[in-house]
Amino acid sequence: MTGIAIGLNQISGTIPPGMRNLVNLTRFTAEYNQLTGTIPYVIGELRKLQLLYLNENNLRGRIPSSLGNLTLLNKLALESNHFHGNIPSSLGNCQNLMLLLLGKNKLTGAVPQQILGITTLSILLNLSDNLLSGPFPSQVGNLMILISLDISRNEFSGSIPATLGSCSSLEYLDLQGNSFNGSIPPSLSSLRSIRMLNLSSNNLSGEIPKYFEDLSFLEYLDLSYNHFEGEVPTEGFFTNTTEISLRGNEKLCGGLAEMNLPSCHSKESKKSKTSLPKVVILVIVSCLIVSSSFIFIFTRRRCAKKSSRIMHMEVQFPMVTYAELRKATSEFSSSHMIGQGSYGFVYKGNLGENGMLVAVKVINLHQKGASKSFTSECEALKVVRHRNLVKIITVCSSMDFKGDDFKALVYEYMQNKSLDEWLHPSNDHLDVSSLSLIERLNIAIDVAFAIEYLHHHCKPPIVHGDLKPSNVLLDHDMIARVGDFGLAKILSDYPFSTTPESQSSSIRIKGTVGYVAPEYGMGNTLSMPGDVYSFGILLLEMFTRKRPTDTMFKDGLTIHEFAKIAFPERVMEIVEPSLLLEVRTDKNNVENLVRRREEMSIIEECLVGVLRIGLLCSMESPVERMEMTDVVAKLHAVRETFLSSRI
Repeated sequence: MTGIAIGLNQISGTIPPGMRNLVNLTRFTAEYNQLTGTIPYVIGELRKLQLLYLNENNLRGRIPSSLGNLTLLNKLALESNHFHGNIPSSLGNCQNLMLLLLGKNKLTGAVPQQILGITTLSILLNLSDNLLSGPFPSQVGNLMILISLDISRNEFSGSIPATLGSCSSLEYLDLQGNSFNGSIPPSLSSLRSIRMLNLSSNNLSGEIPKYFEDLSFLEYLDLSYNHFEGEVPTEGFFTNTTEISLRGNEKLCGGLAEMNLPSCHSKESKKSKTSLPKVVILVIVSCLIVSSSFIFIFTRRRCAKKSSRIMHMEVQFPMVTYAELRKATSEFSSSHMIGQGSYGFVYKGNLGENGMLVAVKVINLHQKGASKSFTSECEALKVVRHRNLVKIITVCSSMDFKGDDFKALVYEYMQNKSLDEWLHPSNDHLDVSSLSLIERLNIAIDVAFAIEYLHHHCKPPIVHGDLKPSNVLLDHDMIARVGDFGLAKILSDYPFSTTPESQSSSIRIKGTVGYVAPEYGMGNTLSMPGDVYSFGILLLEMFTRKRPTDTMFKDGLTIHEFAKIAFPERVMEIVEPSLLLEVRTDKNNVENLVRRREEMSIIEECLVGVLRIGLLCSMESPVERMEMTDVVAKLHAVRETFLSSRI
């Protein structure tokens, strides 16, 4: 036996000393149960243990020093129990720890310096809600790759360690509810990745550092209930007043008007005003007004420039945790599942207090390539903004209740689901689920717009890499949005040629069978012509309602060849039959028969135009394919001709 996972149950009783016999055990997770008693000292004999979760139980006593024998331990979670006494310094022997959770206990004394010598700590060090005291050790500067540090609600005193500035990877730092004093050290300006900083409820004093203005990733700052004084900065992050808390600092002044702080007045200026003649006072006041106007304009311009550096903060929605997403999706219930892809599942959820309707894409990290897909999608989504691309709300990169890595992307929910579900409804009720000719044209143009934007208007350009109907989503107005950038590639040095041969590689491209460009099978990397090919196949599928993987396509017959054989004389024989039922005449007289033939001719002309574009986009040779700028123009022309002819 190498693993025991009994978490999230109602198991009671004590941990049996007989566990010492499980010498090959690598994982023991028993979190969220009702275990009592102590951790047996013999647990230190399980030398192969890498994961130990005993959090959220009723365990008590001291943390055994024998845990220091578990030198292979990666993650240790003991929070939310009733442990007392000191943190054993022997834990410093666990030099492979990435996660250490000791919060919400009754631990006392100082933090052992040995703990802060575990340089592999990278995910989270949580010592919050204990009775730890004394100065916080300066050795914290060793944790240079740590992302989250929470030592809130303890009894730490002294100044904030200046060495915290060496923790350059910190994104979340929570020091609230202690007795830290002195000023905020200048070294914290080195925390360039910081997102959340909470220094509230301490005895800190001095001025608020201006360098906070330039922390471009900062999303939340809490300095409340301290003794800060002086002028509050007004630029950069401080323009986002809803994410700043300064309550309980009575000597602060200035800031933006929304903060409702008193204005700052210099005593010297008051004295000088009383002694100066009125004419001089008027001149000074006039100069101040003029200079203030210039300062205001200059400040607005600087704010505008700085806002471009924090585009990822456009959506004012708080970072979400695993617990919040779990709650939003009813514990990732199957009844909430709305889709499944190569790298995970998509759930419908109601997020936050307002119940925002969202789609949560949970990455299956056990799937090979899933983590890379998650990274690719994040990299692509942070630089794109277009009405025909799915809007991302936030990202969750955390741990689940078992301590395993958890990654998810939270998107705006699309009420009308995917194009695939409209083209191939499971119930096959065409009268309910079929799309009209003009609706298909509009969707095709929306998708073309999105790909044209990625190819020609993004800096640098982006190749989507997996264009297909299930990745085209429809909002409440039936506007198409392209999603799923898991295979996207940012072309930082794209040579601006129409052929990808110069980028040949032995790397095997993953995509979806039927939509992958043929040159990818020969080792060529992702390219713009490859996206054009996928769009061409999608276009043919939209109007023929046949998947490129349909059983009819065999022995060399592809959806491209199928359309090519019928083009142009027999186009009406291969398109979706419901498109031919849109003729508006219904009376069987001579006049209406003429109208019927005219309208059928208009529909045929439209379909010939669309299929011609689909065929040109899905040519076998990349150099023969259209570019997306031409595709957009041609589709627009087809739609304009169709609409004007019908009028």
